[in-house]
Amino acid sequence: MTQQAIQLGHLQVGPGHRPFVIAEMSGNHNQSLERALEIVEAAAKAGAHALKIQTYTPDTMTLDLAEGEFFIEDPNSLWKGRSLYELYGEAYTPWEWHKPIFDRCRELGMIGISTPFDHTSVDFLESLDVPFYKIASFENTDHALLRKVAATGKPMIISTGMASVADLDKTVRVCREAGCQDLILLKCTSTYPATAENTNILTIPHMRDLFDVQVGLSDHTMGVGVAVASVALGATVVEKHFTLRRADGGVDSAFSLEPEELASLVVETERAWQALGQVSYGATEKEKASMRFRRSLYITADLQAGDILTAENLRAIRPGFGLAPEHYDLFLGKKVNQDVKRGTPLSWDLI
Repeated sequence: MTQQAIQLGHLQVGPGHRPFVIAEMSGNHNQSLERALEIVEAAAKAGAHALKIQTYTPDTMTLDLAEGEFFIEDPNSLWKGRSLYELYGEAYTPWEWHKPIFDRCRELGMIGISTPFDHTSVDFLESLDVPFYKIASFENTDHALLRKVAATGKPMIISTGMASVADLDKTVRVCREAGCQDLILLKCTSTYPATAENTNILTIPHMRDLFDVQVGLSDHTMGVGVAVASVALGATVVEKHFTLRRADGGVDSAFSLEPEELASLVVETERAWQALGQVSYGATEKEKASMRFRRSLYITADLQAGDILTAENLRAIRPGFGLAPEHYDLFLGKKVNQDVKRGTPLSWDLI
């Protein structure tokens, strides 16, 4: 199946276009608008095509409780010992920051977008005229939210972490029926950080063919290797968390890229895409000049007419101006019909 290109802001996204890189700020602003704008500028300088924030408040996400399931006790969690309400209070981006962040994105030629988490956040983002929406993995089964976003008629990018095939079938159907024409799914592993071994990016082409949509990667692994590999498997969008310095701390800093790494991601995913090309055998136009450096058959000693070709005076060597080495055995034992100087490429008219 061939997916059509989708217009995201001022850019076309699809198999015939370079990978679309989204830098996810999330909570890495560390409660500072000044730092948030610095992150925008660093993302633009690194070459990201879009910068994403998140639109919610602690009260739209959870309850103000610090016990039971509202308190994180998992010893392997980055956020152990904190309540969900406290965590979201630290990570959320104040709504009054959205406009200056999006304005700065536009000034720098980058697309500013967000992830909404409830109906009020969708209405707010609509008032700011965001060009498309990103849905987080944890909300990919919230059909009411999906319908609300799909009804805007704008493109949707949906992370698929934890979702079964049945879940995703419902998700895609809900979005289509509610008015979304342009849909991209992102393969995602919802662990923070994720490991390469648990990422399973072979799912990308399978998901693409199963749902007939473009598929990308929302990547929580360290480094850029997994993202580059995903492009080789057909990913058209790559999303990575981004910060100025991991050492600065913050709720998502541990699995976020720094500016030099993001710049490398942009460059290397584009190289991976360029390398895909098409099925091709034989010398390319650029390779034709190298054909001369192939091995070919050469006379390696001065010969007189009537001398016999042997392993001592006929060899396959570089460059490639003689007959192909595949003819070597055919010529052994044959006589030359003229005097031949050492270094002469073998040709049929010498026999």
